[in-house]
Amino acid sequence: MRVLVFARAPVPGRCKTRLIPRLGAQGAAALHRRLVRQTLQTALDSGSSTELWCAPDTHHGFFMRCRREFGVKLRRQCGGDLGRRMAHALKRALRDSERVSLIGTDCVNLTAQDLRDAFDALQNADVVLKPATDGGYVLIGARRITLGALRGIAWSSGRELAQTQARLQRAGLAWQELPPREDLDTPGDYRRARRAGML
Repeated sequence: MRVLVFARAPVPGRCKTRLIPRLGAQGAAALHRRLVRQTLQTALDSGSSTELWCAPDTHHGFFMRCRREFGVKLRRQCGGDLGRRMAHALKRALRDSERVSLIGTDCVNLTAQDLRDAFDALQNADVVLKPATDGGYVLIGARRITLGALRGIAWSSGRELAQTQARLQRAGLAWQELPPREDLDTPGDYRRARRAGML
C-alpha cells in the first residue's frame, strides 16, 4: 500500500491563493506548510509507504526538510494539468504497488483510518473516490487506472467528482465512493475549520 501526497512548493502568492485575501500571501504559505506536514503525518500513521509528489520540482528547501523529518521519498510531478499529473503518478506507483491512494493537502480532517478504508475498498474496486463536500474529492485510490480516466476534468469547478465518475465508467473501471470530507480552500472553509477546532 502506498500513499502519494501531492503538494506545491510553499511559495507566497503561489499556494492557497484563495486564502490570500484572508491570511495574506505569507500567511497562506505558512498554512500550506502546516497542511503538508499534517498530511504527511496522517499518511505515515496509516502504516503506508508514503511519497511526496512535488511541484514544480523537488528542490525547494521545504520539501528537503520534509524528506529529512518524515523519511519520505520525493517525486517530481510531471507537466500538464492536474488530471494528467495525477494519472501519471498513479500509474507509475502501480508498477511497484498493488494498491495506491493519492491525496492533496487541503483536507484538514482526513484520518489515517480514511486511508486504510480506501485501501480496503480497493480489494473489490478498480478505483476508490472520497468526495469533498464542494463537488471535488479529497482522495483517489486505484489498483488499475488509465491515463484517460482523469483527462478533461474541469478542476476547481465543483464538477470534478461527477466528471471523474463519468470517465471511469467510459473506461470500464469499477469504482467505490466513500463518505465525504471537507476541503480547506476558501475563507469560508477556513472559518469553519477554525470554529471546529481543526486549525
